[in-house]
Amino acid sequence: MQFRFTQTAIDTDEARRELLDRARALRELRGLGSRPQRRQDVTGLEYEAFQELAVKEGERILAEALRRFPVKHALCIHRIGSLALSDMAVWVGVSAVHRGEAFDACRFIIDEVNIGCPYGKRSTTEAEIPAG
Repeated sequence: MQFRFTQTAIDTDEARRELLDRARALRELRGLGSRPQRRQDVTGLEYEAFQELAVKEGERILAEALRRFPVKHALCIHRIGSLALSDMAVWVGVSAVHRGEAFDACRFIIDEVNIGCPYGKRSTTEAEIPAG
């Protein structure tokens, strides 16, 4: 079980390797940045977190997933910093004996992280990007 933040692109190959030896089924979920409705001027997102508190809450969420679902291991990596709308903002991976439980645990983790993990997201527009 592990929850962490990164300021660089999420290395999904490395993340999968952390889970592969744990069980027969691996389920992963990728969350991409998205433009708020009715905001066509948004070109990116800025994520920030009080990491100590957010990691503690993220670990609590992963521990709850392991209690609720018969899975072997869970991992969640969340980006912070500036992201383009097409960038991956979050990656959740779960290993289990059966894929159904892995699907259920992934859904639970992403839903709980989105509503309960203390991080902030701000939309950025092209007008905010410095001329270079």
